[in-house]
This record gives sequence, structure tokens and C-alpha cells, in this order.
Amino acid sequence: MYLVIAEKPSVSQAIARVIGACKRKEGYLEGSDCIVSWCLGHLVEYAAPEKYDEKYHDWRYEDLPIIPLKWELVVSDGKKEQLEIVRKLLKRTDIHFVVNACDAGREGELIFNRVYELSKSKIPVKRLWISSMEESAIREGFRSLKNGEEYKNLYQASLCRAKADWLIGMNATRAFTTTYGKLFRIGRVQTPTLTMLVERQDRIENFAKEIYYKVNLEYQNLIFTSESIKDKKEAEKMEALCNGKTAVVKEIKKEKKKSHPPKLYDLTTLQREANRYFDYTAQETLDILQKLYENKMITYPRTDSQYITEDMAKNLGDIVEKIVESYELSHAILYQPRTNRVVDNEKVSDHHGILITKQAMKENWEELDIRQKNIMHLISQRILKALAEDYLYEQIEVMVACEGCLFFTKGKTEEQLGYEGVELAFQKEFFSGKRGKRNKKGAVEKREVILEQLGVGISLTPVRAKKTEHFTSPPKAYSEDTLLSSMEIAGNKEFDKETEKKGLGTPATRASIIEKLVHSKYAKREGKQIVPTQEGRELISILPDYLKSASMTAEWENQLLKIERGELSSDCFMTGIQNLIMMSLNGCDIIPQKEKNRFCKREKIGICPVCGEEVYEGKKNFYCVNRECHFSLWKENHYLESMKKILDKEMAKELLQQKKTRVKDFYSTKRNRYFEADLCMNIEDGRVNFSLEFPKKSELKNEKYKNKKMK
Repeated sequence: MYLVIAEKPSVSQAIARVIGACKRKEGYLEGSDCIVSWCLGHLVEYAAPEKYDEKYHDWRYEDLPIIPLKWELVVSDGKKEQLEIVRKLLKRTDIHFVVNACDAGREGELIFNRVYELSKSKIPVKRLWISSMEESAIREGFRSLKNGEEYKNLYQASLCRAKADWLIGMNATRAFTTTYGKLFRIGRVQTPTLTMLVERQDRIENFAKEIYYKVNLEYQNLIFTSESIKDKKEAEKMEALCNGKTAVVKEIKKEKKKSHPPKLYDLTTLQREANRYFDYTAQETLDILQKLYENKMITYPRTDSQYITEDMAKNLGDIVEKIVESYELSHAILYQPRTNRVVDNEKVSDHHGILITKQAMKENWEELDIRQKNIMHLISQRILKALAEDYLYEQIEVMVACEGCLFFTKGKTEEQLGYEGVELAFQKEFFSGKRGKRNKKGAVEKREVILEQLGVGISLTPVRAKKTEHFTSPPKAYSEDTLLSSMEIAGNKEFDKETEKKGLGTPATRASIIEKLVHSKYAKREGKQIVPTQEGRELISILPDYLKSASMTAEWENQLLKIERGELSSDCFMTGIQNLIMMSLNGCDIIPQKEKNRFCKREKIGICPVCGEEVYEGKKNFYCVNRECHFSLWKENHYLESMKKILDKEMAKELLQQKKTRVKDFYSTKRNRYFEADLCMNIEDGRVNFSLEFPKKSELKNEKYKNKKMK
């Protein structure tokens, strides 16, 4: 008997059908020689700081850093019942081995091993590593199960990533929050991503546009344009000089050019195009892809590769044939698939480029919802484009002279549409109006014919000259498409050529990073744009460069990859993370008091009687801003609690000014009545002690007389 543990119920059910586990039980499926259960994603996660020590319930700077000596796991909300089921299965004596069938990647390894270690099971582990949920792929995967030990480095990398995120998130967030008195959430990857948004927005807002001019010469369907001219009078002079005159062709350059087809989709590229075509967010696209994968329509989507292996190439012809047949595109696409363009064994590590499965071609796509259909259209188009011919064209550049001034134009003549023909066919049938390419094809073709007929020395007369006004443009705000692109290449320019370049996050995590920024209200969507909020800009304004550095975070991703390959120890990586935390705390220690108060909208209550610094009102107390001074007046304290009194702001002000305050509604439990007295504050060794002084009867009479007279 063997046990299979998958990441989700839907995946478990697909596996169970293949290996014959048909009996439904509570939390698992059972067959004659196998059991299949699931994890519901992350069943357990790292415990919050207060789980290690109750003192961490309150955020205090002096309690930092928080670095667990032994990491504790807690059950995720609402998943305790399924965890107990999986734990019991892992302890059964009739199970000879367990198959880790969680998603084939870093997170899948983490999900399984956390549960496995928590159960303290000793059952041998084997690994199912597949890139498709088709029956044939599952059967082949079970025929070639790997020893779980082969993936120990991948697990170590996943542990390091999770621990690093926890350590930086918990420590940096608490450090800067307690330093500035304002909640600032800091993340290992999301903070550098937010930095890119803030820097782009700053450049947009600080951009000073400059005016410049051009002069166009119009002749039939041709427009020749001058270089940019900064001076308006010079442009007007050129316009007047050339208008109605003759232009002579001085130079014609013709160059044969080719554009190679794109590669297959990796996850990030597909997310970018789905955003460009359909305005889907990265997370929406990932959710759609996951559903299609679980329904056996596509191969594993969380991939960073755009290639396939040699042994997979033999199936591409069938896939192309079925796509062409299904879309009825045979009239528009006539070519033999060039599989060599997308085959590279060395560029396929965990998973290959995204493909449509054979199973998908047997299904009725009309039963898919519109979003799933759109993504299937994109993937189908990309497969055909990747295997198509080059796009061949001849580029023509023409220079003319008119009254001593030079003007230029260029165009191209298409010789072979190649992969562009695929996109044209899909755009016509499925993506009409989505990108607007070639909308003016007729006019362009007419213009190219005229260009082809030109020769050096030919006169064009008369030409019409027209001055046009232009402005330099600021950079554009990020869209989901361009942000994903920037995350993918962040920090790359600072690495050696030999260094593996992976940018911020991984293809599987970039969508969630963007969503976290939006959810935390550090960024917001404005139409297709993603822009930082004021809260996000405030966060970036206070952080040191090393906490918001894209290159440092990208380097961490490279180190995690080295851990996966066994080239770097996990201890070395974690030492670097702990050093960063200490650097952050050392930086907070030297922040000037004035800077710490920059977000304080608090009213000054008075002056600290111990050190002379300012005293402000907090949620539970009135405190001295000097961190080294421990003076504090607590609103609720044992001394006042016995008299049913809470220290308010006016009382605190009087105590700080006069060291006493008159209170008229103290309550005596013994006498069951309210009474009046002076609350006195005494300071001993920086600590506050209270006492009562009872006013003389004459003082009370005088006070009553004053109150009566005022009325």
C-alpha cells in the first residue's frame, strides 16, 4: 500500500482516477493498493512571533531582533481537520512509501515537507514530477518516480525563501513601525517592487516637458520629416522656405531584414500579453491557467522556460495540426513546423514552455468560459507563431533635399509574412480590435509602392511644407504588463554576464506580489495603470537603499537557485539575511528624533519630568519620545483602577505641569460613594508613583463659592 499526497483536491481526483483509487473516504480516496489525499494548499505555516514568547504581542523596538532558534509551525485557518487526516495517513503502518504529488516546484516541495515533518513520519518519500495532468503524463510520472532525497536541495531553497520572508517581514516591519509610530509593512520582494513604482511616479511628476518642432514635406501619399528643431523661428523659416518648392531625392537605402518568431510562452510573458490583450491582471491570468491545468487543457503554467526538450518535439506536429484544424486556419497558415527553434534541453530545468495538451484538442472549447477561451486562443496563437517561418521584409530609407534642408522617410515591403501571418489570422478571427495592428494596411501598401518607384535624382514637385509642434514625453506609468517586465529584469545590469538573471520574485510569485501591494494599499490600479499611493511613497521615503534594492533582492533569488543546485549552503544564505536585519536595526538606532516624528500627528501633552523631552499621547499611555527614557503615564493602572478612574489627557497635562491634578469623581468601594482629591505624581528612579492628597474644607468651600459666582 502506498500513499499519494497532492496539493489540491482536484489534482488528487485526477491522479486517483489514473491509479485506481475510487472509494471516497473522509479527506482521501482509496484503492486496492493506494490512498490519495491532499493538502488544501498550505496546511501549515510559520508561527507568529507571539507564539514564541507572549511579550511579542506588544510591538517594542527593544525586543528586536526576533530570530527563532527552533522554527514552529501552526495550522492554517480552517484546515486543522484535513491536516489531522493527512497526519494519521502518514502514521499508518501499512503504508510502504508516500508519493509527494504536490505541484512540481519550490512551493510544492515546501507544502509537502512541512506536513511530512510535522507528522514525524518515517515512511520513505518518492517524488512525482509532471508537467501535465493528462492521463498519459500521470502514468509516465508514476512509472518514473524519483527518490525524494533528489529534491532535498529544492526543499532547502524553499525553506530559506520562507524563512527570509518571515524574518525580514517581521523584524523590519516592527523596527520601522515602532521607530516612526506608524504602521509600515515591509517585504523582501514587494518593497523593491514598490520602489520601482515610486521612482517611476517621481520621474513622471518631476518631468519638465520641452517643446520642439519638426517640418514635414508632403508629396502625394508620402511624408518626409526634418530632424527635431528647438527654435520655433528656425522651424517657421524652414516651412516658408520649402513650401511649394521642389524636393530632390538624394539617397535611397534598401536593406533586407528578418524578424525571428517569438519563443513559446513562459508564465510571465503570457501574463504580460493577457494584460495587453484583455486587461487581465497577473493574478487573474494565473488563476485561469491553474484551472486549465487542473482540467488537463494545458501543461504546467508556473514555468520560467520558453523551450521544450528533444523528446517532446515529435508531438509538436500533431499539436500544430490540431490547432490549425480546430481554428480552421489552414487557408491562412501554410508552413512546416520548425521545431528546432524551440528545442533546447539545457534551457529546460523544472518545466518546459506552456503547451496545449492533446487532451485539450478532444474537448469542446465552447464549454469553457470566455476568459479560459481567450487564454487558450493566446496559447494556440503562440505555439503556431513559435514554429512559423521568419518575417521577411525589405526596409527602405529615403532622404530628400529641399532648399538646402534635409528630410527623411522610411517604409518596408513585406516579402514573407511568416509568424506575422499567424497573428494576422488570429487577430482577424479572435482578437479583432485588441491591438490594432495593420489597420491601415491598404494605405501603407500604396505608400510603399510610391517609395519603390523613387530613384536618386528624381524631383518631387510641388511639395507642401508644414511645421508641427511636439513636446518631450515623460515616462509612462506602469501597467501590469510593463511592471511584470521590469520585475523580470530588475537588477540584471549589475550582474556579470555569466550570472543567472531572474529579477524580482519568480514567475509563480510575481502576481501575488503585485496583489499584496494593492491589498496593503501601497499601490492602486487606475484603469490599466498601477501607481503608488501616498502610503506607499511614505514607506519608500523612510527606508534605506539596501531594503528597497532590486539588485540585492534579485541576487537573493540567484542564491536560492544556487541552493537548489547544491552550489550554496542554506546556512550561508540565512547568515546574509540575519546580517541584513541587524543592519536595519543599527540604521534605526541612529535616526534623529526629528525624523522619527515626521509622521506624528500627535498633540504634545507636556515635557517629560525625567529627561526633558516631549511627551505624547499613545493608544494606552502618555509616553516620552526618548526611547532611552522609560517615563510613561498609563491610562489604565492598578492605582486608579481601584478608584474606577482612567487617566485622561487633561489629567496628564496637569500632572506634567504641576505634578498634581484635582479629581472630583474618585470612587470609594469601602464607603460606596464618590469623593474629591488631588492625584499627585512622584518620580523615583524614573518610575512613576501616585498618591492622594485631600483638600482642606476651606479650599472646597472657596472652590464652590468661585463656581457659584461664575454661574
